[in-house]
Amino acid sequence: MATRRTARGGADARRGRGPDTRPIASLTVSFGLVAIPVNLYSATVPAARISFNLLHAKDGSRLKEQYVCVKEGKVVTRDEIVKGYEFAKGRYVMFTAAQIKALEEAGSRSIEITDFVPLQSVDPIYSERTYYLAPGKGGAKPYTLFATALRDTERCAVGRWANHGREHIVMVRPLENGLAMHQLHFAAEVRSIRELGIEPTAVKDAELRLARQLIEQQASDSFNPAAYVDEVKQRIDAAIAKKVAGKEFTLAETPAPAPSNVIDLMAALRASVASGSRHTGSVGRAPARRAGKRPTSRRAARA
Repeated sequence: MATRRTARGGADARRGRGPDTRPIASLTVSFGLVAIPVNLYSATVPAARISFNLLHAKDGSRLKEQYVCVKEGKVVTRDEIVKGYEFAKGRYVMFTAAQIKALEEAGSRSIEITDFVPLQSVDPIYSERTYYLAPGKGGAKPYTLFATALRDTERCAVGRWANHGREHIVMVRPLENGLAMHQLHFAAEVRSIRELGIEPTAVKDAELRLARQLIEQQASDSFNPAAYVDEVKQRIDAAIAKKVAGKEFTLAETPAPAPSNVIDLMAALRASVASGSRHTGSVGRAPARRAGKRPTSRRAARA
């Protein structure tokens, strides 16, 4: 697992601490009469993003958040605050913290599997958050058996899990020697692309051949996330380091993208194929920068 980073730019890593392998929770994956103890871990590191505090420009002191009553224009303390639901314009029904807690789903220590479906049948658009599952105490053998059976059948397990007052759909799938659990959106939370009213447009065979050629020219055998770096974060890290050192940095203006209206599609496709460069073929749009030096051959580019 990746080393946990903080808003201070990876303080744990600088102090020589190892990866944070403490589980978030101890759960049980259950289906039928089978119960597998597992430990839940976060698969991502959202804290890696840099955050800025709000300061007073005059003296650099921190600012604090306050809540002001719209009707009275006065600051309201936290012990005077309740939550309310707006059922009509400007009309609310109020709920106490105890009432809201009673309405929320109680946390569950069990992931109840209800179905096994082909892995490719779950569209990535439904994925909301990803966790890792590791075998808990006494669960190594059933854990390995479960992961192997899912891998052999090319299926994933779909079920329910309650956490932080909400119920979630989850998908459990094999990942290398372990299991990954994806928290999924409910169907009502995902918009249909049909809402956009996209109508197919006729394309010529010659245009399609060139488009396919361009795709093959830029194709790789697999996705390598390590080949891409967050240049914006690197730029901000460098600017912060200069500020901390008492130096100033030069503000470089980002050039405006070229117009993206393609007047002659065939000419744009031919030019893209002829250039052999790794850009999208859409005028004025460039992909995320890949880490490291650019390969000198097409085969190297696919490595």
